[in-house]
Order: sequence, then C-alpha cells, then structure tokens
Amino acid sequence: MQSFHPSLAGGRWFSMSLAEQLGNVGSEYERALRWKQRGDDVHFEKAFDRMLELLDLTIADQRWRNHRLKELVRLREVVCEELYGENRKSSDADLQNYFLYFGLLARRDR
Repeated sequence: MQSFHPSLAGGRWFSMSLAEQLGNVGSEYERALRWKQRGDDVHFEKAFDRMLELLDLTIADQRWRNHRLKELVRLREVVCEELYGENRKSSDADLQNYFLYFGLLARRDR
C-alpha cells in the first residue's frame, strides 16, 4: 500500500500529541468533504485515503492503547459511514466540530 505521509509514518507521527494527530486527521476530513460536495471523485478518493492513513496511524499509536482506542476505532467507523454510507446517522457539522476542537487545542499548545 502506498504511504501518502512517509515521514509521518516513519515515526514523526508518534511524537505528536493526540490533539495534533486528530487536528491533522480533521484537516484531511475537511478536504475530503469539500471534494465530495463538489462532486470531484478523484480528489475525494485521494483526500479520503490520506485521512484514513493518518487515522490508522493514530489508532496504531501505542500511547492510545487505553480507553481512547475504542473512541478512535469508532471514529473511523463514523467517518467512513459519513463519507461513504447511504444511511447517514450524523451530520457533517458534527464531525467538523469534533475535529475543530482538536485543531484549536493543538494550536493553543504550540
């Protein structure tokens, strides 16, 4: 499988805080959502794949092998259902707000 973020997958990702990781995942989510809304399937697929790669790296991070792991795995399910599913259970704004707070927290902690 192609790595879209080789330097992050090489270890740099695991030095970031959870807020930084999920803030970056959220950025890719926003890109994927925008491309989907515009009807550009090619760019949507690429952004979606990049987002999943970052989310999977977060799930693989050993620091989150506690109560956070269940939330991260559930987040992956919700994001996939939201962007690909036919029976959408939440709104785009719910996930956008979820990721927004992580981005704000990561920026504040810099």
